[in-house]
Amino acid sequence: MSEPVELFDIAAARQIDGQATAALGGDAYVLMQRAGHAAWQTALQYWPQARRIVVVCGPGNNGGDGYVLARHARQSGREVSVLHLADASPRTPLAQRACTDYLAVGGHVEITPDCLQQADLIVDALYGIGFSRAPQAEDAALIEVINAAAAPVFALDVPSGVDALTGNVPGAAVRAQRVLQFIVAHQGLHTGAALEHAAQRLLATLEVPPLAFDGVKASALRWARPQLAALLPPRRLNTHKGESGHVLCVGGNHGSGGAVMLSAEAALRSGAGLCSVATRALHVAPLLARCPEAMAHAVDSSEDFAPLLARAGVIALGPGLGQDDWAQALWSAALASGKPLLLDADGLNLLAAAPRPLPQAILTPHPGEAARLLDTDTASIQRDRFAAAHALATRYAAVVVLKGAGSVIAAPAQLPRVLAAGNPGMAVGGMGDLLTGVIAALRAQGLSPFDAASTGALLHSLAGDAAAAEGERGLLPRDLLPHLRALANP
Repeated sequence: MSEPVELFDIAAARQIDGQATAALGGDAYVLMQRAGHAAWQTALQYWPQARRIVVVCGPGNNGGDGYVLARHARQSGREVSVLHLADASPRTPLAQRACTDYLAVGGHVEITPDCLQQADLIVDALYGIGFSRAPQAEDAALIEVINAAAAPVFALDVPSGVDALTGNVPGAAVRAQRVLQFIVAHQGLHTGAALEHAAQRLLATLEVPPLAFDGVKASALRWARPQLAALLPPRRLNTHKGESGHVLCVGGNHGSGGAVMLSAEAALRSGAGLCSVATRALHVAPLLARCPEAMAHAVDSSEDFAPLLARAGVIALGPGLGQDDWAQALWSAALASGKPLLLDADGLNLLAAAPRPLPQAILTPHPGEAARLLDTDTASIQRDRFAAAHALATRYAAVVVLKGAGSVIAAPAQLPRVLAAGNPGMAVGGMGDLLTGVIAALRAQGLSPFDAASTGALLHSLAGDAAAAEGERGLLPRDLLPHLRALANP
């Protein structure tokens, strides 16, 4: 299995940069030249026909990387312009040095954005990874002109205006077709709003010495398809259904029977040996007609529920549950059972109303549910999804899947995992119910809570990507079911 890509926060990236500079003799310009050259090689690879190149340089070292790229492009015979605003001439010693070298080969500088309209390629070297505020008015106006131009945009290290630590976009930000990160991958570019601005993320390691990483740890891991195989090995030939676990899906209140049906079928398609369903009586017949492999039970009282709890290996609580007296009775009984739990939907809303630690449980909130669990608002969750996932895992002592673009999986004392899968077509009612069943099935098959959450969320997202091959708009949760089975057997 290929190892997951390590992601780093800004402090770690800067420490690595400093240690790499020291290991290379102490001249930071060595790394800047490597970065600019790597960026030029990437531009040649992806846009070989681009003859007119505009490099938008800021006053800092990110702008210095842009000047180095511009020098290489000019020396190769391209028509090159460097654009910076009138008050944004190079201010750091490295950027000044790179600008001098660019001018020395006959390069010139523009201070108005008119040149952007004739470009075949625009290179964004305006802000670096340390920029985390909303751009000021003049810079914001320039970014809007960049985004409106017809040419593709290639960003160096980070799209300008995107917070490389959190993925937040507090104001105007460049929308780049490709981003070339230097030395390490930045955690913020892999989740949330940042994904709208970094369509494809590449990495140039700049061949820094290994000792540049001494004492530095990654802040997260990028979890992608290669990670499935290690945690979903082939089954033993001499196996039986009991070894694959027994999931109990609890939910399907009046008007919401489809939610628990989706969870049950997803659990079975993801490999659960047995799946029981505790639901309202009127949903039993439709559920059996749709999925006869599920064992559906009408539950009207705690007496009906107790034997189901006793037989279950994992309880998936919340899809279509509601918050009435019936729902609260099932919720309380499930939490009191001591069985492994997965909480979603109204299972989470009931937890938010009565917070308590739930060690070994798995919580799968979307940003709105996460906000209720942390007594805050959705915007605060989305501003820093890593911090929000960590806060949830800490407050509830549980594994957390913070859903959304670039889902973040966190747990106490674990390195977070960020999914590199999923698509906008999955933003439809019922997708979370499907995810509940997938994760519960993997937990029932013996995976740890953290591995079940990570692998289940990845399996679900990859199934969504496979189903979206026919189009994202109109994608339904049940479209994922055949792909779940195929992907669960890597």
